[in-house]
Amino acid sequence: MPRPTPGTYFSYFDNYISKVPETDIKEAFKNQQELIDTYFDTIREEKSDYAYAQGKWTLKELLQHVIDTERIFSYRAIAIARKEKAPLPGFDENEYAENSDANKRSWKSLTDELKAVRKSTKLLFESFTDETLGNSGIASNNPITVNALGFTLVGHLYHHKKVIEERYNQDPD
Repeated sequence: MPRPTPGTYFSYFDNYISKVPETDIKEAFKNQQELIDTYFDTIREEKSDYAYAQGKWTLKELLQHVIDTERIFSYRAIAIARKEKAPLPGFDENEYAENSDANKRSWKSLTDELKAVRKSTKLLFESFTDETLGNSGIASNNPITVNALGFTLVGHLYHHKKVIEERYNQDPD
């Protein structure tokens, strides 16, 4: 199945989908695995409570957001894959972060959770046929395909890796 085309997803997701170099979602998940397996392990525990500005998420909250989004979008993908007719709700990422208790957790527990959640997501998308990837539903009051949800997840991780590199690596430690 090729990349999602405009009209098969909410245009805001172009921000994420455009960051994915692959044209096949299963290949994209496979190629991103090394990033999942190694990148976040390079961040030290003492850095994980850092926020680059007042009112911004700590690294722990950012990683919890990535995990939460992965779970929510995977749920959307399976619901749409199984031809759910009911519109799927949106979520307020800031409300989720505020109520996550991420800052009470260790960085390692968060990275371990990300790895486990991504393994599950990857297996889910590997189970989808091209026909299933083309299934369309409504999420956050917008049409979206299963394929577009997968590309959005991969691009979402690339987006937050870039945010970490550009904004969180500025503290003096």
